[in-house]
Amino acid sequence: MSTDRKSYDVAVIGGGLVGASIAYGLAKSGQKVAVLDEGDIALRASRGNFALVWVQSKGMGMPEYAGWTVRGAGLWPGFAAQLKEETGLDVTLQQSGGFHLALSEGELEKRAALLQRLHNQPHMLRYDYEIMDRSRIEAMLPEIGPEVVGGSYCPLDGHVNSLKVFRALHMAMERAGVRYLAQHGVDSLSYRAGEFSIITPKGEVRAGKVVLAAGNGNARLGPMVGLEVPVRPQRGQIVVTERTQPFLRYPVVTVRQTDEGTVMLGDSVEEAGPDPTVGLPILSSIASRAVRMFPRLGSLNVVRTWAALRVMTKDGFPIYDQSLSCPGAFVATCHSGVTLAASHALLVAPAIAAGGLPQEEFGVFSSRRFHVPASA
Repeated sequence: MSTDRKSYDVAVIGGGLVGASIAYGLAKSGQKVAVLDEGDIALRASRGNFALVWVQSKGMGMPEYAGWTVRGAGLWPGFAAQLKEETGLDVTLQQSGGFHLALSEGELEKRAALLQRLHNQPHMLRYDYEIMDRSRIEAMLPEIGPEVVGGSYCPLDGHVNSLKVFRALHMAMERAGVRYLAQHGVDSLSYRAGEFSIITPKGEVRAGKVVLAAGNGNARLGPMVGLEVPVRPQRGQIVVTERTQPFLRYPVVTVRQTDEGTVMLGDSVEEAGPDPTVGLPILSSIASRAVRMFPRLGSLNVVRTWAALRVMTKDGFPIYDQSLSCPGAFVATCHSGVTLAASHALLVAPAIAAGGLPQEEFGVFSSRRFHVPASA
């Protein structure tokens, strides 16, 4: 069956966490919205991420990103409550702080120096964090192993159940009037006379505005509407244990206990291209370091492993941009779709609905930054 060619105010390309968040926010802003999505065949970071709402250590080289992350984390409690009210789903936000643990004095010194350099950047929005010794961490994480010498703690950090977030966003956006079009991968995208024509295997969709939120697919789609989106897939692998009694009250950046009792382990960054396969050497390394942090993990069975593809820009920071040659075309891409979900729904979407991304707030995130000479 061909898609109804009736125009929408906005077509969002991509139905992952970024696209669903923006579509939801657009609909709440009074826009008539369609989401075009590949469906379950998509290589979604939204289904394979580590589910952290994370602030500490973000923004080295772009202090504005640190501020953007702090703002996004601050929006999460109200956003989680809003999703629960509208859908009945509790995304199990826990935001009592998080740790980065060090397994040697050298690691701890390196961590402290990194955070100090981060907060010494000009125009940096400084936030609370602490470098703790072993005794202070042990009071909060009693089951740390003997090799843990200390670490950093940030009270703004936390985690959620990302699959519940994904489900809640889809329920909320559809209840707000968004039309979700599965199996609508985009073949081509063009702009003419103030309207966008989007060609999919299911037919044509037209819209007054278009938002590219297709993750790594944005690299192909962007040039069709005058946008440069230099992103690449970056592989991360995850190990999940069987359920165990609650023992980890705070998430660690590479180890967290879910609301269901399982423990997720993830500590890998691989430039492997668009290959989502897992590898035993990497999984073994992840598990080994996690057991050194929390020896209890050594007695648990592994029940699942997977690899997922991050959406990574040249400098690791998000791209929020709008086209000069095709007015009404926007792009939103990042590798922190969980942390920034509230920002995308409550800040980015209303700006797009109003007609544009304000330069003073979003200009630093434009892909034009990649063409500024280093001497500048």
